[in-house]
Amino acid sequence: MSRFFKKRGPGRSYGRGMDTNPVKTYGIGELLEMARERALPVVAGIPDTALDGPTPCAEYDVKALFNHLLHVVVQFQRLAVKQDSDFSETPDRLAAGPEWRALFAEETDRLVEVWSAPGAEEGTTGAMNMPARLVGSMALLDLTVHVWDLARATGQEYPSADEAVVAELAAAVAELEPTARKMGVFGAPVPVAEDAPPFERLLADTGRDPHWTP
Repeated sequence: MSRFFKKRGPGRSYGRGMDTNPVKTYGIGELLEMARERALPVVAGIPDTALDGPTPCAEYDVKALFNHLLHVVVQFQRLAVKQDSDFSETPDRLAAGPEWRALFAEETDRLVEVWSAPGAEEGTTGAMNMPARLVGSMALLDLTVHVWDLARATGQEYPSADEAVVAELAAAVAELEPTARKMGVFGAPVPVAEDAPPFERLLADTGRDPHWTP
């Protein structure tokens, strides 16, 4: 999702597709907290020996994907308060020491806090002036699918995301899909069975094989 904020993408009006989303009764902060609760055990369970292993995102190994995800978490805090984000370079957070798992817990807690604040979902934010709620959904998408990536890459279980999270993300992916594919944010859709669970369909729509293994 960070590619949307590195440079201005193809011009397009966003937000209309989210108007019919049935889970808008949940704030983005609430949904991020649901995703965070699933993310923390996965990050805590990443062994140091797995950091150079492959992930479902071919351009990232485990270490690079974690660094990317944490950078997304930090920069989307800025977007919640309508500040400029900077995705030009991804810091190596693991180089700072062995407390990177605790740092992830702290930064995701801040992410939930700022997106739960009054006004966070109002107006627009980011270089493309996208609806703030949709931008929050982009943070939710990364905190969900990239944690699934990390779980698969390190042999951990990741039970299906909460129903409300999946519903929010399905609407967001449908809204973002045309531009996201042009920008290389999403890979080509992966075929799944007609009766595949909604979370598997979400993964497939973002170009992930729900049954990927290292």
